[in-house]
Amino acid sequence: MFDERRRQAALEELGILDTPPDERVDRVARLAKEMFGVPMVSVSLIDRDRQWRKSQIGLGGNEAPRQDSFCDYTVSQDRTVVVEDASTTDLFAENPFVTGDPHLRFYAAHPLHAPGGEPVGTLCVLDTEPHTFTDAQQDLLRDLAFWVQTELAQDADVDHAAVVQRALRPRAHPEIAGYTIAAGAAPRGTLAGDYYDFSRHGEALRVTLADAMGKGTGPALVAATVRASLRTAPERSLSDAVIEVDRLLEDDLADTSMFVTAVVAELQPETGELEVIDAGHSLAFVVRADGSWTPLRSTNLPLGMGMGLADPRVPVTTRLEVGDAFICCSDGLLDVLDADDPFGHVERVLTAMGPDGAVREALRLANDERATDDITVVVVRRDA
Repeated sequence: MFDERRRQAALEELGILDTPPDERVDRVARLAKEMFGVPMVSVSLIDRDRQWRKSQIGLGGNEAPRQDSFCDYTVSQDRTVVVEDASTTDLFAENPFVTGDPHLRFYAAHPLHAPGGEPVGTLCVLDTEPHTFTDAQQDLLRDLAFWVQTELAQDADVDHAAVVQRALRPRAHPEIAGYTIAAGAAPRGTLAGDYYDFSRHGEALRVTLADAMGKGTGPALVAATVRASLRTAPERSLSDAVIEVDRLLEDDLADTSMFVTAVVAELQPETGELEVIDAGHSLAFVVRADGSWTPLRSTNLPLGMGMGLADPRVPVTTRLEVGDAFICCSDGLLDVLDADDPFGHVERVLTAMGPDGAVREALRLANDERATDDITVVVVRRDA
């Protein structure tokens, strides 16, 4: 039984109405125009009182009234609808889209469905001249409609995943007397394979920056897995926590050739003592008060490379004195820094503007045309 309220809710849940054109959907529309030899094509979504077109060719606009529309009828029937000559049919002969502009004669459409199966729109091809439409053409139209449906659902899934990913970022940075903490992330696409996190372990502050190989949904899911594992069992030592993540990734990613580079650090605020495990990342530093840089690298492979159980994951140790700052970043930042002086720019910004300014400047560089990857930066400076 047709449930209009459920159908409308499913359409709104997709979050596609009134969004900009999408080249992937436009490409299917152009293909349909060529394959069926028609002047008009539409990817239409049936809203409360309108049909809104995610893509259209030859129709002159992105909206039309829902009332009396052929696509509304297709959605209500939830099946392929073919009208070879509307002027000779009892159902459509007096339709205002037939008797008036654009004087339709031919119409063929297949419904588009939301992930829950609700019909929310159509892929339709139209002409002002009659057409015959074979069974083979109906099958082709159905295949193209499924292609469009997949693209629209993929957009919704990615958008939902991006919302979840943003929710996993720290809502606020910890406030620790005598320290300034700043961090930020700029994904190259909708989803990031980078992530950063802060968590308290008793009096200690644990800082994580991880970078899953690649971009998109897969690396984003892996990054979320790393975050979840490092946040559990707070009584574990830094080394044990990283070894457990390594074990989980080895089990889950054994057949994917995917791995994660990471920096996991633990700071004792009272003394400034800092332990750092660098899992193949090599982008963690201490900037001393005098401007000198000290790299913090431990001889560890990336997480998930199949050797974690044999790897002791021994941390390196240092101490933050007053005026010193701990900095780590993802490798996306390297794309936009001076190759001859890769950290000089950030050093100058850090000195002049402090941790917040350094992070803002690094994220501003994410808009540089040389940027090809996610950029994430974390800075912890001891002030007193």
